[in-house]
Amino acid sequence: MILKEEKILLAQRKSSHGAGEYAFPGGHLEYMESFEDCVKREIAEECGIQIKNIRFLFLANLKKYAPKHYVHVGLVADWAGGEPQILEPQKSEEWNWYSLDQLPDNLFETCRLSVESYRTGKNYFDA
Repeated sequence: MILKEEKILLAQRKSSHGAGEYAFPGGHLEYMESFEDCVKREIAEECGIQIKNIRFLFLANLKKYAPKHYVHVGLVADWAGGEPQILEPQKSEEWNWYSLDQLPDNLFETCRLSVESYRTGKNYFDA
């Protein structure tokens, strides 16, 4: 989750699980990659902006998109610069900043959990 003046960056997913839902940039860890390096790489690959102040938000056991099953490490960061670009058009639609008070109804599950965690402080979600 990337914060910019109480807004978060989202795009509608086109492919894979959760197609049609709104999600943050993100993805899978590469072999031997740190969480922070993964976040920076995925954001650079998907939307090309810069971030700072990366921090832990929550841990989740995610089964909503069965037969896929993930352990999700939710992180939050602050926007540091750049304008979001569509760098992987096969994966998502246009990037936009959304107010935390006016989010799309169809959030990708990890994004819904991120917002809940940010608002409540809850940092552990088991299935």
